[in-house]
Amino acid sequence: MAYQPRASHFVDGQYCEDSTGAAIEVVYPATGETIAQVHSATTAIVEQAIVAAEAAQKMWAKLSGTERGRVLTRAAQILRERNRELSEIETHDTGKPLSETLVADAASGADALEYFGGLAGTLTGEHIPVAGGDFVYTRREALGVCVGIGAWNYPIQIACWKAAPALACGNAMIFKPSEVTPLSALKLAEILIEAGAPAGLFNVVQGYGDVGAALVADPRIAKVSLTGSVPTGQKVYASAASGLKHATMELGGKSPLIIFDDANLDNAVSAAINGNFYSTGQICSNSTRVFVHESIKDVFLARLSKRMELAIIGDPMDEATTIGPMVSERQRAITLGYIDKGLEEGATLVAGGKAIDGAGYYIEPTVFADVTDEMTIAREEIFGPVMSVLSFRDEQEVVDRANATAFGLAAGVFTSDLTRAHRVVERFEAGTCYINTFNLTPVEAPFGGVKMSGVGRENSKAAIEHYSQLKSVYVCLGDTEAPF
Repeated sequence: MAYQPRASHFVDGQYCEDSTGAAIEVVYPATGETIAQVHSATTAIVEQAIVAAEAAQKMWAKLSGTERGRVLTRAAQILRERNRELSEIETHDTGKPLSETLVADAASGADALEYFGGLAGTLTGEHIPVAGGDFVYTRREALGVCVGIGAWNYPIQIACWKAAPALACGNAMIFKPSEVTPLSALKLAEILIEAGAPAGLFNVVQGYGDVGAALVADPRIAKVSLTGSVPTGQKVYASAASGLKHATMELGGKSPLIIFDDANLDNAVSAAINGNFYSTGQICSNSTRVFVHESIKDVFLARLSKRMELAIIGDPMDEATTIGPMVSERQRAITLGYIDKGLEEGATLVAGGKAIDGAGYYIEPTVFADVTDEMTIAREEIFGPVMSVLSFRDEQEVVDRANATAFGLAAGVFTSDLTRAHRVVERFEAGTCYINTFNLTPVEAPFGGVKMSGVGRENSKAAIEHYSQLKSVYVCLGDTEAPF
């Protein structure tokens, strides 16, 4: 098994290599086997990418929005045609089961390209009459060269979520994938060229944090969009701020899911499973703090435990598998450390809690009950398949506890009382909220957080505001007066 790309980087419409850059091994999480190797971008590769992006952006911005949209729509079609191939690459790169990648990765990326392709031709300004017959008109203009920095949990989806609105608005992009999952962004770059994008419009450079830092710090970069951890986001945001660059930060979370005693319990259990164990728990918006009304806690845990027996842990290339390995040995070790901490601090282990022997980075989906707000597993983002179940008595109490976190990415509520649902959502300190479901992210809806979970929004028309700027033009139709 090998997924060796033709070269490490895709710059100015073609693959390119500089083997003097640090080697990055690509490991298949299900076996621990190295399946490819790429090299971190050198200064020369970074420079080549910026120069190519600058040239392409000037040409691209001169096209009409409809012409740009045509390219994005064609790219979306190609992604869908090659969904299985791309899904298999994602599965080998991330360890996520093929049952997930076939529906949630390249498919979501295609949705983004299609949505923003359709939106591109509608990006116009407005006419503003002013007193005396004069008027102002506005122009929505591209920012220039944007940098996208991806995370390892949804590699091609994140690349598309950043590239689609950026390109729709007339920008160029240099994308740095996570060094853990470098493969699929290269395929996206190929597809965009095939769809008609000019060489240099979407470039992929591999590398560790130093490569991202060099890109963000370069004065020719107009905007940076990062998906990653809070500590990384703080560094990148500070660097962008020093140059007054535009920035979107989609960071971590410790999201609450509140389940009231009148909730549809089967649906609530489904949401808790999706919000904790999909992608082996490696999703930033996961509902890792599940607040269950004390009157239904026991029955909730019983139904949850019974449903977890149906999980199929195994070969991620088998479409029957529903739980794959974690992305790396390091990430599994971090998760096991949190499980040990939960036991030490007095939480009750209901299910799982152990690494699975054998090849690959497998771990049992884990549920803790009797978790209290001050426990480490209830405060810190784990980024693994660990659910903390907390109990509550009344609405005021649980919403206050749900908001008692530095994070604010997502939050959810389950209840049959929609008046209460909307009341609770209004009080949530989170950017993305759910009523009677969790973790659905259609491209038509804005996605992003508040507080330490980030700034800016991805997807929907809101993303256009983050990849373009307005120019106001005052038009005088009469004489211009002066005091002397």
